[in-house]
Amino acid sequence: MGRSQSLPRGGDPRFGPDADDSGSLILHVDMDAFFASVEVRRRPELRGRPVVVGGLGPRGVVSSASYEARPYGVRSAMPMMRARALCPHAVYLPPDFTAYTEASRAVMQIFRDVTPLVEPLSLDEAFLDVSGARRLFGSPAEIARGIRERVSGELGLTCSVGVAPSKFVAKLGSTRAKPDGVLVVPATRVLEFLHPLPVDALWGVGERSAQALRRLGLATIGDLAEAPYGMLRKALGEASAAHLHALAHGRDPRAVSPEHVEKSIGAEVTFDVDVTDPLEIRRALLALADKVGGRLRRADQVGRTISLKVRLADFRTVTRSRTLPVATDTAREMFDTVWALWTALAPTEPVRLVGVRAEGLAAAQETPRQLALGAPERGWREAEAAADAAAARFGRSVIGPASLLGSRDPRRNENPTRP
Repeated sequence: MGRSQSLPRGGDPRFGPDADDSGSLILHVDMDAFFASVEVRRRPELRGRPVVVGGLGPRGVVSSASYEARPYGVRSAMPMMRARALCPHAVYLPPDFTAYTEASRAVMQIFRDVTPLVEPLSLDEAFLDVSGARRLFGSPAEIARGIRERVSGELGLTCSVGVAPSKFVAKLGSTRAKPDGVLVVPATRVLEFLHPLPVDALWGVGERSAQALRRLGLATIGDLAEAPYGMLRKALGEASAAHLHALAHGRDPRAVSPEHVEKSIGAEVTFDVDVTDPLEIRRALLALADKVGGRLRRADQVGRTISLKVRLADFRTVTRSRTLPVATDTAREMFDTVWALWTALAPTEPVRLVGVRAEGLAAAQETPRQLALGAPERGWREAEAAADAAAARFGRSVIGPASLLGSRDPRRNENPTRP
């Protein structure tokens, strides 16, 4: 989706919380400034102050900004140095994904108490199909209000809900409802809602394609809907033209799919200073492999393809991957693989970022494990699982690969990829 801040805000009674919701059975629930809100919840003294969460190094990026920080221009995905310049008096915190994951589980459980048809998009947002929940919980708008009340009362967090006949429109509705609101788009008024919105509100329209559309004189979704299809096809190509033409006319037949299967799990780190020392690269890759292995085991997943990502000082990005004979969730196997890939790559330029990713995921319990001839009955996986249990009790900082203990490098800004 395009830049959500360009969407008009609420106040239109045609699409208020009390509008006709009889044909609007899809909810999009989006937590408000989720990471920052979780931090404020456990630090009540921060309430009412601008709070920014993200990488704290010079190359860090804002992950979440409280609504008190936003009037200063601070936004997600903004370079942290820019955020500090705009709002120097804000409280700046590093992300704690363990806390956010725990909060997300509690939020998703509230959703699943209402309907089994929940499709999580990330830690802080999900689609719900409430067509089968109306007899127990009331109309879609009543369900939306009930979810907000439970999230607030039980978890001390706020969320915004879009109620619409399709996923695309529901997501736009939750954006317009922010913060802490409900917006209903009646099935009979979808085009009234869509057509005044800027063209970059459409899914699939990024900055470059929005510029191309504006050069054609198409500034709003309504403009695009009325444009000759041949012109769109010539400017965007057949696939993009068909996709955007359908959305502009309010057509989005996708159902809520509760089976959300991760395609990959990974993590990466951006160095605050470009690195040339192979030992520092090695330690970074070992730490990332350890992080990815832990996430795979928590998700009960194994990956067969292991990928290395390297971004050089001039921003060129190189990826290499290797498919293993048997899928794995152990950091040791992943590190051995990415180190071999790194050694073969042997870049001579300084390195800005490295990443490790496991792809081709499958359920761990359904994937046979190959035993090597003469291998001990218990090996790396059991050792790492024991480390997981210890880390869950005492914290990840007290246990890990021996070569990493006590070696936290203050020059690095971690950018974990959410599982």
